[in-house]
Amino acid sequence: MKASAVRARTQAINQLKSVLVTADPALREALAGLGNAEVFRACARFADVSRHEEVGVEAVLQATRITLGLLAHRIGRPSEQIRNFDARLACLVKCHAPQLLDAVGIGPDTAVALLITVGDNPERLDSEASFAALCGVSPVERSSGGRQFRPLHRGGDRQANAALHRIVFTRLRVDPRTQDYYERRIKEGKTRREIVRCLKRYAAREVFHLVRQLQSGPRS
Repeated sequence: MKASAVRARTQAINQLKSVLVTADPALREALAGLGNAEVFRACARFADVSRHEEVGVEAVLQATRITLGLLAHRIGRPSEQIRNFDARLACLVKCHAPQLLDAVGIGPDTAVALLITVGDNPERLDSEASFAALCGVSPVERSSGGRQFRPLHRGGDRQANAALHRIVFTRLRVDPRTQDYYERRIKEGKTRREIVRCLKRYAAREVFHLVRQLQSGPRS
């Protein structure tokens, strides 16, 4: 549901920006320098104002304003849905697995994706290696001539894999420890891709131990 709301909002935003590109220069100038949220609010007002404009207003400009207003309202509806989804997801995670939210880079969306992968019976995952395999981040031995390498296999739950990917890239932006690790490995000659693979494996290990802390309780 949230993914469809995000797609609908993105589509409406792209349409609004496309209309602005070909809009009257004076109208574009009036909106220049505003952030996205301010632009959307300004355009939303066009839908109401345009209804009361005099007949003498240029037809094309009036039609552009009405179109921008309608698109802005279309952006607002899925945005409200997304906020509601986020609030509910945050409440669920705080209730059932608050320890996940204490880890750097794990927000409600990511936590829910990982909890869905674990399922209602986390005891079935008897080791961090089994969880890594379930998420598609366990390495597989490969060789090419005399070279040995360990790519990640392409199996596993792709939603969980994407969640670990988000964790890693969030940490690369904001977490000093992850940034230091990245710089150290770069100096050792590792590629960015290889380092991200290692970080995803480490993230899977951390999540596994956090999820293992879950206590059995009433199912909701």
